[in-house]
Amino acid sequence: DGIELKVKARVTVRANIDRLVGGAGEATIIARVGEGIVTNVGSSADHSKVLENPDFISKTVLDKGLDAGTAFEILSIDIADVDVGRNIGAALMTDQAEADKRIAQARAEERRAMAVAKEQEMKAYTQEMQAKVVEAQAKVPTAMAEALANGRLGVMDYYRLNNIQADTQMRKTIAEVSPEVEDKPVGTK
Repeated sequence: DGIELKVKARVTVRANIDRLVGGAGEATIIARVGEGIVTNVGSSADHSKVLENPDFISKTVLDKGLDAGTAFEILSIDIADVDVGRNIGAALMTDQAEADKRIAQARAEERRAMAVAKEQEMKAYTQEMQAKVVEAQAKVPTAMAEALANGRLGVMDYYRLNNIQADTQMRKTIAEVSPEVEDKPVGTK
């Protein structure tokens, strides 16, 4: 279940004189017992079972005959201590959550940068369009003069056009009057 257990074992051995020469030594016993403990702990359904009954580990390991072919006979395996280390599953989940958070932050920063770039693009486009409007407005007087000179626009048409422009400007100005001015009675300052 992702819990790290630290097991300390005390192994009592007796030298087997008959196998002292040519038999596997102390390091082999330690390795075999260590492997047996790890296998036994790893095959437990739950770490709490190991903590509740550590003697079960020593009994199971002792019954495997790990001293076969060695210069020693294992007399007893005593589990001296079982400590709960860290919760590996929780640590992995925390690490994954942190990685997911960093990815989400990077994506959010990418979207923010794209939005800023798009905003700058739109500002540049607006300025470009405003420049085109100013350019077109600058051509109007020249076109009017040409139309008058060529006879395509009569003097009366020109005056009517000026009246329409003046009327439009007046309506625009009236529409922009602040609410304070509108609320005052006529004739007051």
